[in-house]
Amino acid sequence: MAVDEYDMREALLRRFADMVRVPDRQSPDQWAAENRVYGPETGVPGPRDPHLSPSLVPLGRAVASGLYTRAVAATAAQMGKTDNILDVIGQRLDQRPTPILYVGPSRDFNTDQFEPRIKQLVDESEGLKDKIIRGRREKKTLKIIAGVTLRLASAGSSTALKSNPAGLGLVDEYDEMTANIKGQGDPLGLVEARGETYADFVTLITSTPSKGIIETEVCEVNGLEFFAVGDPKEIESPIWRVFQEGTRHHWATHCPHCDAPFIAMKKHLQWPSGSSHAQAAREAYLVCPTSGCIIEDDRDKVSHYLESTPGKMNTGGFMIAPGQTIEDAKAGINPPDNSTYSQWSSGLWSPFVSWGMRAERLVKAEMSGEEDKLQTATNANFGEVYSPGLSGDLPDWKALLEHRTKFEPGVIHKGMLRIVMGVDVQKRGLYFTIRGYGARGTSWLIRNGYIIGLTAENDVWEQLANIMLSPIHGVHIEKVFIDAGYRPDKAEAGSVHRVYDFCRQYSFLASPCKGRSGTGARPYSISKIEVKPDGSRRPFSVNLVMLDTDFFKSLVQTRIKTPLGAAGAFYLHSEADEDYARQVLSEVRIVHPGKPKPEWKQVRRDNHYFDCEALCAAAGYTLNVQMIPEGIEREWGDDDGELPDAGEPKVDTPETDDEPEHDPDPQEDVKDILRKRFGRLGRR
Repeated sequence: MAVDEYDMREALLRRFADMVRVPDRQSPDQWAAENRVYGPETGVPGPRDPHLSPSLVPLGRAVASGLYTRAVAATAAQMGKTDNILDVIGQRLDQRPTPILYVGPSRDFNTDQFEPRIKQLVDESEGLKDKIIRGRREKKTLKIIAGVTLRLASAGSSTALKSNPAGLGLVDEYDEMTANIKGQGDPLGLVEARGETYADFVTLITSTPSKGIIETEVCEVNGLEFFAVGDPKEIESPIWRVFQEGTRHHWATHCPHCDAPFIAMKKHLQWPSGSSHAQAAREAYLVCPTSGCIIEDDRDKVSHYLESTPGKMNTGGFMIAPGQTIEDAKAGINPPDNSTYSQWSSGLWSPFVSWGMRAERLVKAEMSGEEDKLQTATNANFGEVYSPGLSGDLPDWKALLEHRTKFEPGVIHKGMLRIVMGVDVQKRGLYFTIRGYGARGTSWLIRNGYIIGLTAENDVWEQLANIMLSPIHGVHIEKVFIDAGYRPDKAEAGSVHRVYDFCRQYSFLASPCKGRSGTGARPYSISKIEVKPDGSRRPFSVNLVMLDTDFFKSLVQTRIKTPLGAAGAFYLHSEADEDYARQVLSEVRIVHPGKPKPEWKQVRRDNHYFDCEALCAAAGYTLNVQMIPEGIEREWGDDDGELPDAGEPKVDTPETDDEPEHDPDPQEDVKDILRKRFGRLGRR
């Protein structure tokens, strides 16, 4: 037998032996460590070390465990997501071959970036390089390996996603995909439909998150701070919505100084105040949230990463879910009962990008003032959901509730001189706020609420009339502004004609209002319009108030930011709740470079009380409340000397039965004070 024939026969026998052997079961990271070798052209040549980025190791193990139908990873860029996906593909094709469907964000990404990585994976693996069919049958988007297909589909092609069945689905960069592909549905749903014939089908979903509103909470079981489950309607990021449906594991590490475990987040990365981006890159550090320890990044290059402080912290890290004890998490036992395994890890634990580089990118983005750059810095650098505009100086809803005073709803005190009301009209009800104004525009929330009822019917308007006409401790509301900004494309908006009808009936008190993006030099203007609700009625005139939306919304936020105790502060009554506070902080002002008009971005689903407060601010402005001198107050009413100052909690005082010695006309009392002190204030 010729030597060439002998070698060929040996090669055939070796290939046959590889195909029929039953390999030892390995997890994807174990398989990759034994089979993958990086070439000299890569950043880290030599055998693959999956534990260089240990936070992704649990993800691959969850896919291979058979315990879950979904495995979800929300994380930052440059964390090794692609290599982890390749580990999963290689291990499955080598040890338990099954058809695989990989879905990338675009066809170009698949053919130009991912397909070459697949070929490299096969060539560098001893267990796979002899199992692929090469030549004419090999295509860019279809490989036959170990007798099964590996199809690369793009998220924009519903046909590719509805092709052959698969036993393993891989969805990469889910947030970059179209929510509805040519009317055929969500790409994740289309992928999972391909696995209905496989009992052990599992989908791996990875992505860097995008936008949404997410808060944090401290777990009572383990004492760690986690990202809380947010309202899905306030979360634009698809990967985050899927993440919070699962086990919600977070990557935790120990402080190298006090040994306290914590979950590192963007807010824990700090640098000297006022630093340039270059200084931030040099002097950035991590702050331990438990003891305030300063943790420095002492790495010099990737090859020495495991020897550095961040590398040692990362190596000693562990995945933990809300409700798990730290001991159970480290032992990998008692995870939440859920068919979806989900995990989040911060970009701070990338072996390839230092904390200084993360800080530098964030400072550059903040200096630019551009929302797109701020979002990229948050999403890609830290793997966190970006809340547009909420990185500014407005307080969160919890801080706003610290503006509550001792006064219960419906109480009038000495500081309140002018009383106004703002009403936001919806299809199924009316939101309202009643606010009292005093010196230099200082204001107090007197009452707020929601009148339930179809605004196309009379009942809800009768209830509104009863509220606005009823005196509050003898004081009447002076001005009511009602939103008439009806839009046909807004399903929940009320009828503009019902607003005009109501304001015509109570024209001495109520005015319809519409917002306008910039009204010139004046914050508001009044114009008489002819209104004809339907053909059976004669037209009537009504005074329509046109408001500069940007001016009055900005005025409300300026008042909220005013320190408590200072002139112009924004106070709440004692029963103001979370829903009110969230709605008042539901929009943010965004200034785009090169554009003359700012944009108001709604970041929470409901913003009705914010609209009401803007209407109150406008009504107060027309009464010149900002011109009321300090020191002017009523001669009667509850004492307002116990108002909270900045940083001071709400003060509770016992109720008193003290009554005024006389029973004056409170409305005339205020008017006389204002006339005597500084003349007529505004025109009703």
